[in-house]
Amino acid sequence: MSFLNFSLGSKKNKAAKSKAVAASSANLPGNKPLHLCQPFVTNVLVRGNFKTVVELPKYVDVNEWMAFNTFEFFHYLNIFYSSLTDFCTSYSCPNMTAGPGVEYTWSDSHSKKIKLPAPQYIDYMSASIENLLNDENVFPTKGGCDFASDFAPIVRRIFSQLFRLFAHIYHHHYDKILCLNEEPHFNSLFAHFISFAREFDLLDKKEMAPLQPLIDIMIKNEII
Repeated sequence: MSFLNFSLGSKKNKAAKSKAVAASSANLPGNKPLHLCQPFVTNVLVRGNFKTVVELPKYVDVNEWMAFNTFEFFHYLNIFYSSLTDFCTSYSCPNMTAGPGVEYTWSDSHSKKIKLPAPQYIDYMSASIENLLNDENVFPTKGGCDFASDFAPIVRRIFSQLFRLFAHIYHHHYDKILCLNEEPHFNSLFAHFISFAREFDLLDKKEMAPLQPLIDIMIKNEII
């Protein structure tokens, strides 16, 4: 994922100002979501299809490939979210949502579903994923250690949670992504993430519904 070697938050005042104006206009009632508007929706770093990037390399174990990419996606998505934490607060995001009619709940230790402010939900999610990534029984790093038989379902659960964070950012903080000049990097990361998920069947179609219009555009443009 070397194309994601970037410096977040580098601002060009003129460009940032014009994007802020466009963002406020796009967010008027009746307008489509900002992340589906031109030219932002097609602004990516990489030209070409991500399918060639996500295919399993020869002589590489599929679990090793999934483990490596899961760690990378988690790491880079956390970088983006860290640039938005001043804007994603319990006041601005009292629930973990992804557009109209989409609200995510967290399952506690008793499997009880609870509603949480988005920052708290994301903190719980990040801690849960990080615990899994650091668990040698789940993500072994030492030679000779096998992956668990339920490794693929675990990766699917992680991808489901990461998608929720993508969806929350796209629907509720994309204006800040634009003002920080992060959209080509963020769009590229999402295209890479979805391409990988499609290649290894890690997300259900129902799960992708909050961002399906964006995915459809990327498919049409042969990005994924």
